[in-house]
Amino acid sequence: MKVQLGAFLRTTLPLDLSVLKGLDDGRYHSVWLPDHMVSFWPDSIWTPEFTDLAIDSPSPHRHLDALAVAGAAAVLTKNVPIATKVVDTVRRHPSLLAQTALTIDHLSRGRFILGLGSGELENTVPYGFDFSKPVSRFEESLKVIRLLWETNGPVDFEGQFYKLHHARLDTEPFEGRFPKIYVGSVGPRMLEITGRYADGWYPAGVHSPEDYAAKLKIIQESAERAGRDPLAIVPTFMAPSLIGDDAEVAEMLQAPLIKAYVLQIPAALMRQHGFAHPMGENWRGIHDINPGLLTRDIIVDLLKRVNVDAIRAIVPNGSPQKIARYYKTFVDAGARVPKILDYGGQAGSKFRAVSGRKVREAEDELMRLVGEN
Repeated sequence: MKVQLGAFLRTTLPLDLSVLKGLDDGRYHSVWLPDHMVSFWPDSIWTPEFTDLAIDSPSPHRHLDALAVAGAAAVLTKNVPIATKVVDTVRRHPSLLAQTALTIDHLSRGRFILGLGSGELENTVPYGFDFSKPVSRFEESLKVIRLLWETNGPVDFEGQFYKLHHARLDTEPFEGRFPKIYVGSVGPRMLEITGRYADGWYPAGVHSPEDYAAKLKIIQESAERAGRDPLAIVPTFMAPSLIGDDAEVAEMLQAPLIKAYVLQIPAALMRQHGFAHPMGENWRGIHDINPGLLTRDIIVDLLKRVNVDAIRAIVPNGSPQKIARYYKTFVDAGARVPKILDYGGQAGSKFRAVSGRKVREAEDELMRLVGEN
């Protein structure tokens, strides 16, 4: 399995679909579309007081439906696969996911990848969705999707979360092939599920190549037990990075949005690097973020107590060449579709303006290192 780059398409306003033309030339394995109701940034920090990005965009939560955007991307491209990263199985019934995935796969003529995950608090609880037992719900959703795809005629199903009685999905797959399913997972149970059901893996919360290799082994062993080809599961990788020279990185680390990135870091990971988390020892990172509850007072206090050395220790940072070398260690650990993500653009408009160029430089260097260019 050769190494190919992943690309990223923002699904927030203002939406720029014109970039798709440049992503459709064979350089990229797939284009990844995030799916959120809200961002990880609380309203209280998205103001001109803390970031000039708030001058151009009045809210960090101007998210569009990733599946709808994927449909548009499908008809505006001819070659590159279109992938969601990732749609949760809490907010959408599996029968709708099954039908929508088939629809987009027909629109793209067989290029759609349905990226799925078990969900996050911020996108579910504020809207009244039941976020209890998300992993069990996720696995049952996968079963229902596969059942509807692969069954001719009516389907009956009695599960813990879903019940189907004489349900049917007679829409045939494009050219006889169902869409690929990639799973976002990091915990042992989700990794096991990935091995049993998935065509690809989006790792979440993997911060070392050793950890990456160990989790990939769990997936592959699970696939073998299920009678599947473990090498057919495509391992991807993406890590937020701060791309820039020493002076640029130092400036980025003083930006409020970059300091607030600690909200996405679990306290357990901070402890591994010798730091205490400003949100307390039980903070679980993105799983505990609820933007509506993080008031300005909480944010101001957080920013005062953030140790930027902790961010520097955990988030890869440095020149495009250094970032490429960092990603190369994950390729050596088994990743085959790396997507370089520059978080430095969150430090302000001047950094966002040059972010794309830096990512391109890092991509070119990475492909040179892996010998695929």
